[in-house]
Formats: sequence, C-alpha cells, structure tokens
Amino acid sequence: MLPRTLFEPEHEQFRQTCREFLARHVTPHHAEWEANGIVDREVYVQAAKQGVLGFNLPEEFGGGGVDDFRFNVVANEEAVRAGASGPAFSLQSDIIAPYLVRQTTDEQKARWLPAAARGELIVAVAMSEPNTGSDLQGIQTRAVRDGDDWILTGNKIFISSGIHADLVLVVARTDPDAPAHRGMSLLAVERDMPGFTRGRKLEKLGLRAQDTAELNFDEVRVPAANVVGEVNGAFAVLMANLPEERLSIAVHAVASAREILDQTLEYVKTRTAFGRPIGTFQNSRFVLAELDTEVGIAQVYLDRCVSELVAGKLSEVEAARAKYWTTELQNKVIDRCLQLHGGYGFMLEYPVSKAYADARAQTIYGGSTEIMKEIIGRSLGLGDPR
Repeated sequence: MLPRTLFEPEHEQFRQTCREFLARHVTPHHAEWEANGIVDREVYVQAAKQGVLGFNLPEEFGGGGVDDFRFNVVANEEAVRAGASGPAFSLQSDIIAPYLVRQTTDEQKARWLPAAARGELIVAVAMSEPNTGSDLQGIQTRAVRDGDDWILTGNKIFISSGIHADLVLVVARTDPDAPAHRGMSLLAVERDMPGFTRGRKLEKLGLRAQDTAELNFDEVRVPAANVVGEVNGAFAVLMANLPEERLSIAVHAVASAREILDQTLEYVKTRTAFGRPIGTFQNSRFVLAELDTEVGIAQVYLDRCVSELVAGKLSEVEAARAKYWTTELQNKVIDRCLQLHGGYGFMLEYPVSKAYADARAQTIYGGSTEIMKEIIGRSLGLGDPR
C-alpha cells in the first residue's frame, strides 16, 4: 500500500494516547458491554480525562480546542483496531460536536459544553422516524409555539445513544405551511423534561454494545432558549453537517476493512488444508490480492477527502462517493475474509464474525447506499424530471 501522508507527528502521538486508553479502559470490558447491550457511561468520563473525547471542543469550556478532523480519524481508526464498537465516541466527536460548537448561542455553549467536555453530558441527534427512514423532508414530529416555549410531539427511532443521552437534538417540523426544507427546527430536549420518554432499547444484528433506542415526545414543553440554530433553519444545518458525518462513517469502513484483511492474511498463513497453508492456494492469493488492492485505493481516496474537509472544501457529492464506495467495500472485504476463515469465521470468538455483523449497518445509516447514488447521479445532471 502507498505510504500515507495525511498525518503529522502530533497525530501519531495522539494515536498512542488513544491506543493506551482503549487497551486500559475499553478492551477489558467490551465483552461484558456486548452482553449487556450497553456500555458503562463512566467510560465517557475516562475518555474525556485522557483527551480522547472532547478534544475538538473549545478550550474555554474545558475541551482540547483542536479543530482538525485528522485527530477524529486517528481516534476512529484506533477504536476500530481495538474492536471497540460500543462507546459512541465518534458520534460525540464527529457528529455532535459540530452542532454544539457551530450552531449554539453563547448561553447554550456555557450551559452544555463544560459537561460535554468532561464526558458527563452525552448527546444524541434524533432524525429518523418509523415511517421516514432517510427522507428528512417526510418528518412528522411537530413543535407548536406556545408563548416562550415549543410543544413537541412525535416519535423517533434508531437513535444512537438514545438510552444514555442527557440531551437530544430533535428534528421537528415547526412551520407546517412551509416547504419541508424551510420549516424544520432543531430542539434540544433535556433528560428530565416531562413527556420525554425512552422506548425500547433496540436489539440489533451488530454493534450490540452501542445503545440504540426509540424516543417518544408527548407534548414536551421545550423552552425557546433550547432551539439550536435558527428557527425553521434545521434542514440547512443538517445538510451542512452530513458530509463530515458521512466521512466519519467512511473512516470506520476503511479502517475495519484493513484490520480484518490484515487479520485474515495472518490466519491463512497458519491455517492448513490438504497439508499446506490455505494462503498458498491460488484462490486465496487472488482473493486477497484483489481485496488488498481495493482497500489501498480506498485509503488514498479517503485520505484525500479528509484533506479536503480539513481545508473546508469537501463537497456533499465527494462525501457521498466516499461513504457509498467504502462501506460497500467494507462489507465485501469482511464477507470474503469470513469465507476464508471457513467454519471458524462463523464463530463469535473470531473478530471477523463480530466485524461482519457490525459492518452491515454501515451501508444504511448516515444515508443509505441508494441515497448516496442518488446524490451522485443528480450531480451528473441526471435528476428526476418530475
């Protein structure tokens, strides 16, 4: 694989910090978290103390003050390397932090950021609904103005960190007469607000230690001071943040594909069949040569996208290309690697089995592969004529 030129010495120092933290505070407990279906939230506090979480929040509120997505890449790659799919650190750092830093008022920052920087305030974003999926413009959750408050009613599903979340940024329709993309707002719902309840902690195929929940809002009274960004301006905010979110998913995809591929290369050198290592068979060599080449190409493209994001130039279309291609590749690589493990690949004690289950959501959340292709296709002048 071509040498990577993305990182500076400070990024590699941070990599060591992440690696040591995960080995000490995450790996020894992850099997228990998988069995329980949720992590111990104290791990967020420990991550913040070590600078693994909150590094991209402002220093004045206790964060690390580092606005460089390459640090996010390092944190994500090391989490994948450790098999640490339970703690939703990337959700907090890659998806939540931009909302809290770029869209909040000074008063909101003072209220929420110090606890977030300490790992004590876990935040979720609630977009998906039972009947909308990737169609943000079809959102049915409503908020009606009542004096200085908004009365919020609706249901959300598939919400990552939905059980642990102390603050939920809820996408709701606040102007029913406006076109959908001009009539939605982000309302910050706090844990103890009357009418806000958690539904089921959802049982998933993979990512079993990462809590995912249904959330219900029954006439929740949300102060106007908890509107994040402009009233009726949520759609533009969501669209602005999606390229970073999708690139984060792509980082996970390539890191996972590379990690499982490397593990499989070692496996086929020692596992024997018909008296010789299975890696010496032509089929194994050809499969692994193909996968190694494609992962290497994906890494180069992804690193270029990261550089564009750091420079403030990554487009929605390039992020869609990265998300679509790398997540499909991740599933392909892990599927082929599981096949090379034979029956052992189907055993949960082998990392390839867990990686196989965890990877399946990658082509769905953050915008499905089909949505990514739609974005790319429209950029080619192939929009729906209707």
